[in-house]
Amino acid sequence: MKTLVILAHPNINESKANKRWKEELLKYPQEIEVHELYKEYPDWNIDVKREQELLIKYEHIIFQFPLYWFNCPPLLKKWLDEVFEYNWAYGSNGDKLKNKKIGLAVTTGGKREYYKHGGKNKFSLDEILIPFEETINYAQGIYLSYFSVYGVSPHINELNDNELGKNAKEYIEYIRRTREEGDK
Repeated sequence: MKTLVILAHPNINESKANKRWKEELLKYPQEIEVHELYKEYPDWNIDVKREQELLIKYEHIIFQFPLYWFNCPPLLKKWLDEVFEYNWAYGSNGDKLKNKKIGLAVTTGGKREYYKHGGKNKFSLDEILIPFEETINYAQGIYLSYFSVYGVSPHINELNDNELGKNAKEYIEYIRRTREEGDK
């Protein structure tokens, strides 16, 4: 089973972590298809039917994005609003995502310790990602554990190139592991 990675980063060429992750993903074309929303829709006019047809082809889907103001980038939010429509993703006839394994791969600018109770951001990453978990649950998908890396902001820059390379390989292992979960 091949994995679809829906990549949403408005400035991928300026990114350190998401760009490195993308480079690693592209090494495995037999296993992973990368679908870049900002590349596909620079005008933000989403072809909903095309996107729905793409999702139907895959049983394992990962949304990859940087955390923007404790949410996803705006084009991904628009994409979710339009593609996960009534009677397609939810509603009395909306079952197209039922039992599909759907996970998140998220980068944060802030340090890991910011994302805990009492930390700078007050909430854990688990809590911040609850709306995504509930969206997937509401669409009857199977919410997977998420993959993340912290401290990638140029102002913080906690990871050197070697650590980021190791993290990118761990991302591939996360994809393989979550793809196989429940298939046995």
